[in-house]
Amino acid sequence: MPGPDIVQGQTLAFQIPHLFRKSMANAHSVEKADNMTPVQLESDKKITKTKKIKADKKSADVSDEAHSSDGVSNGVVQILKSEKKRKRDTSSSDVSASKVGRASSEANDVSSRKKEANVVPDPCSVANFRISELIKVKLKEKGIEALFPIQAQTFDMVFGGDDLVARARTGQGKTLAFVLPILEVLTSSESKQGQRRPYGRAPSVIVLAPTRELAKQVHADFEFYGNAVGLSSLCVYGGAPYGPQEGGLRRGVDIVVGTPGRIKDHLERGNLNLKTLKFRVLDEADEMLNMGFMEHVELILGSVEDSSLVQTLLFSATMPPWVQEIASKFFKASKKTVDLVGDDKMKASASVKHLLLPCAYSARSHIISDIIRCYSSGGRSIVFTETKKSASELAGALTHESARALHGDIPQGQREVTLAGFRSGKFSVLVATDVAARGLDINDVQLIIQCEPPRDVETYIHRSGRTGRAGKKGVCVTLYDRKKEYMITLIQKRAGFTFERITAPQPSDIAQSSLSSAVECISEVSDSVVPLFRKAASELIENSDLPVIDVLAKALAKIAGYTDIKRRSLLTSHDDITTLILRAEKCMYSPTFVFNTLRKFVPEDKVAEVRRMTLTADRMGAVFDVPSALVEHFTADKIGEHSSARETEKVIVEIADSLPDLQAPAAEYDNQFRRNGFSGRGGGAVSRFGQRGSYGGRPQRGRGFGGARGGW
Repeated sequence: MPGPDIVQGQTLAFQIPHLFRKSMANAHSVEKADNMTPVQLESDKKITKTKKIKADKKSADVSDEAHSSDGVSNGVVQILKSEKKRKRDTSSSDVSASKVGRASSEANDVSSRKKEANVVPDPCSVANFRISELIKVKLKEKGIEALFPIQAQTFDMVFGGDDLVARARTGQGKTLAFVLPILEVLTSSESKQGQRRPYGRAPSVIVLAPTRELAKQVHADFEFYGNAVGLSSLCVYGGAPYGPQEGGLRRGVDIVVGTPGRIKDHLERGNLNLKTLKFRVLDEADEMLNMGFMEHVELILGSVEDSSLVQTLLFSATMPPWVQEIASKFFKASKKTVDLVGDDKMKASASVKHLLLPCAYSARSHIISDIIRCYSSGGRSIVFTETKKSASELAGALTHESARALHGDIPQGQREVTLAGFRSGKFSVLVATDVAARGLDINDVQLIIQCEPPRDVETYIHRSGRTGRAGKKGVCVTLYDRKKEYMITLIQKRAGFTFERITAPQPSDIAQSSLSSAVECISEVSDSVVPLFRKAASELIENSDLPVIDVLAKALAKIAGYTDIKRRSLLTSHDDITTLILRAEKCMYSPTFVFNTLRKFVPEDKVAEVRRMTLTADRMGAVFDVPSALVEHFTADKIGEHSSARETEKVIVEIADSLPDLQAPAAEYDNQFRRNGFSGRGGGAVSRFGQRGSYGGRPQRGRGFGGARGGW
């Protein structure tokens, strides 16, 4: 749409039509050039130049007329030049904006290509392995997009037909490491493709697991992924009736998973035929030795007529000598070995925080309940005991927690119900013997508690491995007393880690942990009940001398279960006992030396109440327990005449907030010198010094340290 200046030019054009046409032609050529490509623009310039020469000749013919109208034409020309310049500027601006837009787009494309180039493809991605689409769908349902290292490194070996011995830490996915390639081999074989499974077929795979719980878990994986490709599986184990298992074997099955004892029974009864066997798998083979299945395992492996036609796989977290003997006896000479632990000193799971807490046996149930509150983070907890009786008693003692027991004396049906309830979250604490230590993969187990150090390092590794699985973090707390403290050094040395020593949660810490649940309890109360209690609340506030906020705080404390705060021993975890630390400027050569120092400024009857005297590692002090009511007699100059003695000895006694590094336990000294008759029966240290002991039973020779009185 032409502007006002152009309209004025059109009016003047009636007087000088030829000049106006020339000027309008020039303006039109400028507008046209703005829409041309560079090549078209160059060609148009040549044509325009030719037309200009012809136009100049015509203008010469009418020069007189043009001369008479110079004033008018100059005005028109100036107007048209102004319009031409405006359009040129607008066009240049549009072109510049277009170039900037194209440059920005190209820069974004380059940046995107660089990002794509910098993304390193995951070598463990499921897409990189020969896994069928049906199983990939199942993996995706489980949220699995990449294999764990043990699975990735062994897949091609198993798929390629090699015998395999594999070791990896607990929680690293050893079960799927043999489930996935076995299923792919079975489904890709010509005899299985496109054919209906014959009735009564013998199994192609047999898997041995040390416990019923682990067998059921392995079977669940084979069932979940195998059903997707038309393969059937059966789980056989002791404690369950033979009838359904025999019926399943008669109908025919592709995969059999079970415990060695029950599989041996089916072999002897003629229910299980291994003539067409392609795979035999030993899962957690080291535990089979510990559970007395060595002969059963060797009998089952030896029942195969032609072992050269069978592929043998062994997966475990530890590799004791018997497992190595099995590998040399029943595996092919060309077997492959994958060891993700190797010579690494750290044999236990690196994703687990290993904590060590001193605790007397009598204080165990109270401490465990408090540990769960402080360390479980609201998740599930498993408590391991050494005996079935202890598991049942402890499960009943954990009154503040919803706990259930799991051990071998519980009927199999009830065990399955218990595990199902634990998995589903119906209760959060499982108290178990080692029957639950092997291979169980239960989601959201945040905390493991071991009531005492286990018999061997392998057991500790597997117990602690029930948490911190599949890349998650976990906590394992091991309780110990003086009798079992010598085992700590052995576990640390062989498992390749150092415990982090902690003390029992103090009541103040527990109260803080319980506060959130108390607040939640209040928030759950319906507003409809408030009027019923408003009068009582008003009277409570009026009759109390405390501020309203303090009255509310006391109510929260009551809801959390705390009406009083008592100190707890850092050495034994007993309630209403306080641990003190004595620091001196000179070396303390023995516990007796510390006792003698205390007697110089503390009355004898109060010193007699001291228990668990232990020197610090630097021998510049000691820690010991006293009843909380007597703390002030040791930490304050209660009696004036003893002040100078304290200053002379230059010692400081104060409440210990944490334990310093301590010397080796007195029990070791007791064992070391018992033959020489130095210590009394039940005593905790050398008794020839003639001093009163810190714990133990009746004295044998003199009233030596560790032999005079029984302790907590």
